[in-house]
Amino acid sequence: VLGLKSGIIYTPYRRVLVTGATGLLGRAVYKEFKNNDWDALGSGYNRARPCFLKCNLLDEDAVRGVIQGFQPHVIVHCAAERRPDVVERHTEAAINLNVHACASLAKEAGGIFLIYISTDYVFDGRNPPYGENDAPNPLNLYGKSKLEGEREILRHCPGAAVLRVPILFGEVEKVEESAVTVLWDRVQEGAESCTIDHCQQRFPTYTNDVAHVSCFCCPQDPSLRGIFHYSAKEQMTKYEMACAIADAFNLPSSHLIPMTEQPAGAGAQRPQNAQLECSRLELLGMSVEPTPFKTAIRDSLWPFQHDKRWRQTVFH
Repeated sequence: VLGLKSGIIYTPYRRVLVTGATGLLGRAVYKEFKNNDWDALGSGYNRARPCFLKCNLLDEDAVRGVIQGFQPHVIVHCAAERRPDVVERHTEAAINLNVHACASLAKEAGGIFLIYISTDYVFDGRNPPYGENDAPNPLNLYGKSKLEGEREILRHCPGAAVLRVPILFGEVEKVEESAVTVLWDRVQEGAESCTIDHCQQRFPTYTNDVAHVSCFCCPQDPSLRGIFHYSAKEQMTKYEMACAIADAFNLPSSHLIPMTEQPAGAGAQRPQNAQLECSRLELLGMSVEPTPFKTAIRDSLWPFQHDKRWRQTVFH
């Protein structure tokens, strides 16, 4: 993208295209690159807004046009249907986005360094922790679609990097945007008891940390190709997350009841413990120390406290 400055045409040296820039992780990735002096172009679709480009990733001509017009040095592919239960209900649309869009993007990427965001759900969770070379065995359609997406990326773009991450949370537009921050409503209920899953072991990871890793890995290093893992280190069930959220905001947690058995018809099957072993990034010196959960959840949820919400309503 060319611009005029003092009458001279210039091209910013480092350009990055972030797909899914309207989403939870994409927003953080876009912001991180911008803060590090990259010329960033974010694309979205249903939630595209004035500062982001509306692009249908299933339209190969549109994808080609964006890449040829912007000529990015790096592409970070965050766009995905990441809700397992939605993938089960709307399988065709999810496969299109999670698999076919990956193939289109990777074909057009050519020699551009491509980072593909994948998931710990490619593993079945029966024998953790999982290294980058361990055999995937996804339990649900979401995990299967993301694994197929990985394969399409690496088939068409062998120099790409696949970054698998676990359950994410961060600065949300609404608490329902993350399976972690959505627990806020249950924490705040206070007066009424509610049950929360205390079976599945998770490693809630802050989107700002994932964004930092993505930016830290650029510009391309020849050793940065293939599959990498990044994860926070604090192991928690959703019940333990809810208790930690309550503690972070000095709220009671006695109304929260741990549920130690999965109810029938609980939606897509989830792995019991898909802990990621992250030594590849660490050995390359390109990992990031995870932000402590309570610090990150405070930063993510403070706008949703009752007094803050009231203040935003009054002044905005």
